Amino acid sequence: MDFKVNTVNFSADEKLVEFIREKVKKLELIYDNIIASEVYLKVDKSESKENKVAEVKILLPGNELFASKQCKSFEEATDLAVQALKKQVARHKEKVA
Repeated sequence: MDFKVNTVNFSADEKLVEFIREKVKKLELIYDNIIASEVYLKVDKSESKENKVAEVKILLPGNELFASKQCKSFEEATDLAVQALKKQVARHKEKVA
């Protein structure tokens, strides 16, 4: 699977990128036909503490799945987005099978 992390107006450290890579890679355990994944990290300009946004997009043959979550940390937002994608991938796998 091709993997890319994009950050908006900041640069992510290697530890964060590796954490995200491990989380997204677990989606391959459900469905091994994932072509690529793109993760967008950005800080929302709202006043709340939950201003970290993680958007995860994965490309499957003939389909594209997307999840976006906003939390207090990028790790938490990524974790929730990947959980949402697990459900979408499982549904997609059932349709294709």
